[in-house]
Amino acid sequence: LGCDPRNRRAVQRILQLKRRPQRKGLILIASDYHQVVPYIQPLTPAEQLRLQQDGAQAVTYLMPAKPSCPRWLRGEHASLAVRLTAHPFAQQLCRSAGSALVSTSANRSGMRAAKTYAECRRMFGERVWVLRGRVGKRKRPSTIRAWGGDRIVRQ
Repeated sequence: LGCDPRNRRAVQRILQLKRRPQRKGLILIASDYHQVVPYIQPLTPAEQLRLQQDGAQAVTYLMPAKPSCPRWLRGEHASLAVRLTAHPFAQQLCRSAGSALVSTSANRSGMRAAKTYAECRRMFGERVWVLRGRVGKRKRPSTIRAWGGDRIVRQ
């Protein structure tokens, strides 16, 4: 499930559909670093390169959020989860939107994620638009790491 991160109503709708508390925060995906600049503290060129390279490995980082980063994105945290996606369809969506996008698995909290059009329709009915395309080949969600260290939050 995804939406424009600047659209508070859309984000709240996703949280409601998933039955996920806002306090947990959400992940933003982007096709390039410039799409997350409005939300996170500035990075050096070397840090930008690291973020880009690790995105190809499906690593999401908890990055220091700007004070202006909406609470509906970061939840109760001072950080924001960010991944520069290597998935071609997700990259194209971000480029078409001209923005990073909220990205979260198509499920209700604690349930298995929908992986097909039919599963999405069974779970959410007509309440969401389902774009036909391929999901990635990964069996597990992205690894989540704290930025600036090696602490793994989710493997």
